[in-house]
Amino acid sequence: MTEGIIIKALSGFYYVKTSDGIVACKARGRFRLDGTSPLVGDRVLLRVDADGSGRIDSVCERKNFFIRPAVANIDSLVFIAANVNPVTDPFLIDRVAVIAHESDCELVICINKVDLNAGDELFDIFSAAGYTVIRTSAETGEGAEELRRILRGKVCAFTGNSGVGKSSILNVLLPGANILTGEVSEHLGRGKHTTRHVELYPIGDSTYIADTPGFASFEIQMMQTIAREDLQYDFPEFAPYIGKCRFDDCAHLKEPGCAVREALENGAIGMSRYSSYVRLYDLTAKQKPWEQKTT
Repeated sequence: MTEGIIIKALSGFYYVKTSDGIVACKARGRFRLDGTSPLVGDRVLLRVDADGSGRIDSVCERKNFFIRPAVANIDSLVFIAANVNPVTDPFLIDRVAVIAHESDCELVICINKVDLNAGDELFDIFSAAGYTVIRTSAETGEGAEELRRILRGKVCAFTGNSGVGKSSILNVLLPGANILTGEVSEHLGRGKHTTRHVELYPIGDSTYIADTPGFASFEIQMMQTIAREDLQYDFPEFAPYIGKCRFDDCAHLKEPGCAVREALENGAIGMSRYSSYVRLYDLTAKQKPWEQKTT
């Protein structure tokens, strides 16, 4: 039995990277029968036939997984953002930040196209919230080595709104990959989807990066499975104040004696982040108790 990691799934075949190379595999029929399927990023056990083809026998225990994009065992979600054509709404990053925390993923925010606009507002918002934020330029190569260092040894997934340069940054990290990139519409201020499937690209040092379809395809439905009382824990800058409010069940909205709102008024919590919390709380509050996750 051989162990490997699925780096691509296409047309019914799973391409598994092993210590001896890449093996094109089919999956055992039982995966279809029990309603599960291997995903890109899965660690699997496979049998390799004499002709070099393989069959996936079992999937190792997952750290996490997503349905859209279909990927598993992600250590770091890298949100590629930009402050110029297209401009990234901070609320999109906040949604992914919550999903990352719920999935036990590190979030890295990469502000791209800094040769055109440094993205100071985005940098300040998320640095103050405690996230790792770096500036990059796929055009000049700025920040590429810092990003490579941060991601070393991890399985990562790039996400972000279309046109911000996810594939372009990956081309910088992996010269010669020639991953398809697209133009950005000057009129609409957004890019075309150029990534059609999920694929893990090895960039050395046991590091893999999944280039995924644009944000419209990201699994934002995960937001609807979060219990509203748990949302506060997905905002790391709230942590010093949770449990210090006047009321034990404080939602940090309009309640008197709220330590989180006092921190907001004192500037310890940013208004942009708090506004996103309120919007997301409203979203989670609309879910019925039986639709929310259970612990």
